[in-house]
Amino acid sequence: MTGGGALAVGSEGGGGGAITFTVVMSCLTAASGGLLLGYDISVTGGLMQMESFLQAFFPEILRKTNNAQQDAYCIFRNQELTMFVSSLYLAAILSSLVSGHLTRTVGRRNSMLIGGFLFLAGVVLNFTAVNISMLVIGRILLGLAVGFTSLSAPVYLAEIAPARWRGAFTSCFHFFFNLGMLMADLANYGTNTIPRWGWRLSLGVGLVPAAVIIVGAALIPDTPNSLVLRGRLDEARASLRRIRGAAADTEAELESIARAVEQDRRHASGAFRRLFCRREYRPHLVIAVATPVFFDLTGMIVVSIFTPLLFYTVGFTNQKAILGSIITDVVSLASIAVAGLAVDRYGRRSLLMLGSAVLILSQVAMAWVFGARLGTDGGKSMPRGYAAAVVALVCVYTAGFGLSWGPLKWVVTTEIFPLEVRPAALGLGGAISGVLVFVQSQSFLEMLCSFKYATFLFYAGWVVVMVASVAAFLPETRGVPIEAMGAVWERHWYWNRFVTPAPASAPAKISDGPV
Repeated sequence: MTGGGALAVGSEGGGGGAITFTVVMSCLTAASGGLLLGYDISVTGGLMQMESFLQAFFPEILRKTNNAQQDAYCIFRNQELTMFVSSLYLAAILSSLVSGHLTRTVGRRNSMLIGGFLFLAGVVLNFTAVNISMLVIGRILLGLAVGFTSLSAPVYLAEIAPARWRGAFTSCFHFFFNLGMLMADLANYGTNTIPRWGWRLSLGVGLVPAAVIIVGAALIPDTPNSLVLRGRLDEARASLRRIRGAAADTEAELESIARAVEQDRRHASGAFRRLFCRREYRPHLVIAVATPVFFDLTGMIVVSIFTPLLFYTVGFTNQKAILGSIITDVVSLASIAVAGLAVDRYGRRSLLMLGSAVLILSQVAMAWVFGARLGTDGGKSMPRGYAAAVVALVCVYTAGFGLSWGPLKWVVTTEIFPLEVRPAALGLGGAISGVLVFVQSQSFLEMLCSFKYATFLFYAGWVVVMVASVAAFLPETRGVPIEAMGAVWERHWYWNRFVTPAPASAPAKISDGPV
């Protein structure tokens, strides 16, 4: 991939320079790492109500779907099915714990390549599966791939993007995440009616995102930050010229990166100990824990996994249930595009507050519809108009998430941590997110069966907590260079009592340093 000609976007100096062709293509390639996670999540929900898949691996669930007396909330209650779903997230937990070190050691681009090849191996194993064990092993490989790319791709985006547009570029990861979901739902919709082997085609389509990330990562340059960190200064200089364009002052930015790397090397060990034990890192520890917790307790991930099952529960046929998922995918893509345009204009906090309000209202409304029209025992049939209302509410819910917590989780976590604890904080956040998704994917069907419509009120209650927490404790980071984030904490009404003010003589940072 060549070319560094600037598009018609102003220059800011340093890491905030012009947007070049290489920046755009490199960021799009890195953001395509989101395809892997999105495809994995969405293909699973369609498979779980696909007749050919159930007939091959879970015939007892297929018998439940044909039983008119079966509690609609509990049709898909099955431990082996739950393990098939959640094994991916268990593997993602493990890979998240080592992905920070791997990304630092071999580079951002190479880490994405490793994730791509692991994903390819998992897809092949699932495509050729003849028993549940092969399916689970394949899902574990997919989970390892997701763990690597979910850290390296957003970090790549944050280091490549100019500071002025960092929010928009980093939110592209979540856009591609939802594009992967749309790809999986379209595959499920096309193969749902194919008897016996339709499920294999759905799983085989995963070769497409694997090929995209492998080929794309092989063509893009590694970030200058990563190259300097590994002692490859000449390659870093060439990469920086390619990324920023001929007119940019790349030597000044390279010197700033080198200073950041030198500081990073002084803190090369003990990052987790500093994060957990030292008072000045208390704000960063709270954000590192709270952001993935809040992201997952919106309930969106499990709703994304089980959307076709929700639609099937309220009375849609298999095919219409998948079509409903496709509609919500399109809504999600549109809302993420809006977020990408708005995040660097209106700020992170404003979008989080607005999106959270939409989430609360839609979840309460869904609880009312399910409770009033499906009942507490799942024995009622939902009228067609109310079933359509559930689809509409899921779309509103999806739009609220796509406008806020969806893309902004990646934006906030890749920019807000100081250099010396950034790998530890990102690795911790990835592990926490993996644990929560694993637990929720293990328990959501059980919750739906036990809590009935109150499941949605459970998640709505958590979003209320999120709104209060964002309003009180999350500092605004719009337009702030990554290496200048210390000033954000110093100005915060609460966190300023923990952080140490930067010395007045500290050299100015004009570029984004390495993670």
